[in-house]
Amino acid sequence: MNFITPAITASLLATTLGCAAIATAAPTAQPGGEVPAVATVGVPDFSQITRRYGPAVVNISISGMRQVSVSPDATDAPGDDNGDSVQQFLRRFQQEFGGAGASMQIPVRGQGSGFILSEDGLILTNAHVIANASDVVVKLTDRREFHARVIGSDRKTDIAVLKIDAHRLPTVSIGNPADLQVGEWVLAIGSPFGFENSVSAGVVSAKGRSLPDGSGVPFIQTDAAVNPGNSGGPLFNARGEVVGINSQIYSRTGGFQGLSFAIPIDLALKIQKQIVATGHASHGLLGVTVQEVNQSLADAFRLPAPAGAIILDVMPGSPGAKAGLLPSDVILGVDDTRIAAAGDVQTLVTMAQPGQRLQFEIWRDGKAHRLPVVLGEAGKATASPQPAPAPDTSTLHQFGLQLRPLQAVEHLAIGSATGLLVESASGPARTAGMQAGDVVLSINGKPVASVDQARAAVKGATGAVALLVQRGGDRMFVPLTPSAQPR
Repeated sequence: MNFITPAITASLLATTLGCAAIATAAPTAQPGGEVPAVATVGVPDFSQITRRYGPAVVNISISGMRQVSVSPDATDAPGDDNGDSVQQFLRRFQQEFGGAGASMQIPVRGQGSGFILSEDGLILTNAHVIANASDVVVKLTDRREFHARVIGSDRKTDIAVLKIDAHRLPTVSIGNPADLQVGEWVLAIGSPFGFENSVSAGVVSAKGRSLPDGSGVPFIQTDAAVNPGNSGGPLFNARGEVVGINSQIYSRTGGFQGLSFAIPIDLALKIQKQIVATGHASHGLLGVTVQEVNQSLADAFRLPAPAGAIILDVMPGSPGAKAGLLPSDVILGVDDTRIAAAGDVQTLVTMAQPGQRLQFEIWRDGKAHRLPVVLGEAGKATASPQPAPAPDTSTLHQFGLQLRPLQAVEHLAIGSATGLLVESASGPARTAGMQAGDVVLSINGKPVASVDQARAAVKGATGAVALLVQRGGDRMFVPLTPSAQPR
């Protein structure tokens, strides 16, 4: 378990897998224009779903070895007590006897869940469940155990495919996550903390959730109780169809706190087909980072509505750069799919194939444009940026910003050929949250390398302007409104 640490009608609920109560008839319009009451719907009979499809849910046990190191490159999973204790031992050993990069192999054991896709033993689970495994054992509800073969896994989307030598196995029924409605009942089956075939129920809390894991997966958020060991288990809708794979929870304690996230099954099956066909999965690469659009930024960019995703940065040599995408472009659509949030771009690109040609609709200089982009392959490196300009100090009084161009070493440090260092922030700039040490990369989409360029970019501005700001390793757009009486 990682720590980040269906639309159903009343009649369907009454006839499919049983229901504790039947929905009332749809209300008719009330006189005087009053809003009619919402029809009441009974709770699905989860016992029938469990009885019918529970046997297709499996418990997965793994064992293997993992390298533990005290070097900065250590990749130990958070919350691994064995790894933590060994690291502490190695650190004491290194401090006492000297040397660098002390490391050793430690045994790894873990448990998770999965479910059977085909009668001949194809099983879907999470990639993190079988990470570092040299032996994978699958246990069925009838107590039979099989040593599984790992066909392949994809760490980016956290999907893994296993195969056991068996026949005439129980299988799950697959549903369509697009039909899920927020507020709809869902059921999770898995092995939390090793308690096999445990059942928990809840509702869909949200759809299309983007998490800060860089995966691009549009997660289904639920409040069904999911804990360590549930990873890789199925999420069912009220019809008994699998709509997701329980993958992550948000927790401050290590246990369930009401926020569970499942990978949509349609996405998982696309990855599964690639893995079965080739042994691995490939993902598209665009090479840009993006930010959400709020109302202030929409005003600054003269957008008709606060929608889309603003490009913060474009990697030199990336497919996005080759296609002509620029920082401050706003991505409005990809292949006629509207972009409502920044996470939508990452999802569409991640799920596309390397070499695939996509049509991007962008907003630049107050107008919509279309650009074709041929995606690269995720994981391939691109060229490094190059340094530039020289110093001179000045102030943008109407914004309360004291700026100076970056020196050569500062360009190298932030990886940008342009930019102005904020030496002090007061007035509107301080109110907007800007700080000394921030680097202004562009103003209203125009890169700035000199104070004269910054002055030209804000000349005549009476409303908000959008500054692309780098702070440490992060980039963000900051909308600034000039003071009423500029000096």
